[in-house]
Amino acid sequence: MAKQMPDTPLLDQLEDGPWPSFVTGLKRLANSEDKPYAGMMKDLLGQLELSYETRKGFWKGGVVGVRGYGGGVIPRFSEVADKYPESSEFHTLRVQPPAGMHYDTATLRTLCDIWEEHGSGLIAFHGQSGDIMFQGATTENVQKAFDALNDFGFDLGGAGAAVRTSMSCVGAARCEQSCYNEQKAHRMCIAATLDDMHRPSLPYKFKFKFSGCANDCVNATHRSDFAVIGTWRDDMKVDQEVFKQYVAERGRKEINDQVINMCPTRALSMNDDDTLDVDNKSCVRCMHCINVLTKALSPGDDKGITILLGGKRSLKIGDLMGTVIVPFMKLETEEDFEALVELGTEVIDFFAENALEHERIGETIERIGLANFLEALNLDVDPNMVNHPRTSSYVRLDDWDEEAEKWYRRKGVRPEAAE
Repeated sequence: MAKQMPDTPLLDQLEDGPWPSFVTGLKRLANSEDKPYAGMMKDLLGQLELSYETRKGFWKGGVVGVRGYGGGVIPRFSEVADKYPESSEFHTLRVQPPAGMHYDTATLRTLCDIWEEHGSGLIAFHGQSGDIMFQGATTENVQKAFDALNDFGFDLGGAGAAVRTSMSCVGAARCEQSCYNEQKAHRMCIAATLDDMHRPSLPYKFKFKFSGCANDCVNATHRSDFAVIGTWRDDMKVDQEVFKQYVAERGRKEINDQVINMCPTRALSMNDDDTLDVDNKSCVRCMHCINVLTKALSPGDDKGITILLGGKRSLKIGDLMGTVIVPFMKLETEEDFEALVELGTEVIDFFAENALEHERIGETIERIGLANFLEALNLDVDPNMVNHPRTSSYVRLDDWDEEAEKWYRRKGVRPEAAE
């Protein structure tokens, strides 16, 4: 006899309103009586309703894994298994997606078929680390699901105190704003650190993310320990004739209001003949004007990357934005990509040896000081790392003035002249 659907008056309220609800998706899976996971999903809805009633979570951790790996599976055991036995185990497999998250429909259908056979049918595309989240498997089926996914060519991602799966934007594959090959950088960095992903051995998690420009579509700057952001160091390209067409179509007031006056450094000005002047030395490559006037403006030709460290959400010392450690680096030749990978592995090695338990790399830098960190990695201090050193609220800058003077002497520039 089929298990009855539980009463869920509180969850039902989440289906009100104009927006899609995850509750509807869970109910659809629970009502799939021809599927083996229908009973599991009904008990899951019952436990979730109980959590809403009591305002308590009833999941606890444990140890579940696959042969040869120490990470990639998030164990979830129910504390109310006596009431909801079929969802007593609801483990999640984190699976690495293709770089840039490119799929064809045949791949997606095969992934769904595997999870319907071995799991709950519930899949999330994608977690904050970029993983495909296969949610809801029994301990017995975790290995079976992994074997099927691995035979299809997919591997587990990171979980725990490990290198995480990483994300890269669609980038050069489809976006005209891309300033480097994001997918190649992503794949090379992950391939070089795969052992630290599968066998957690770090003080805490470490995330790479790769965005092709400052639009930062994968939230690298503030949600990754090692952010690679595409940029350029020559002049932004301007097609004056197309810019004039924008002015003719939208009017000078709209262009002024939506573009010129929105520039954070006032690097743009419009001439009487409806052409555009750009103060490229003041331009911070924020992408706003390019986003609004895509046909008229575009990144320069001397493209590369900026590398930032330490972005994260709240932990020991609160939210942190990434701190620039490499203002500009070319990323074209094979040697350039290898240099990026080498820097990434050196940062991870430093993190593993020097961070405190449950501390992210940004908090380590905050604790020891940026100058000390740069010295340990043999990176030159560069004033471009921080725009206004004395007013930066999120970076410790002990000994910054002394290090800046070394940079000025190395470049042959007198500090008083620079000021």
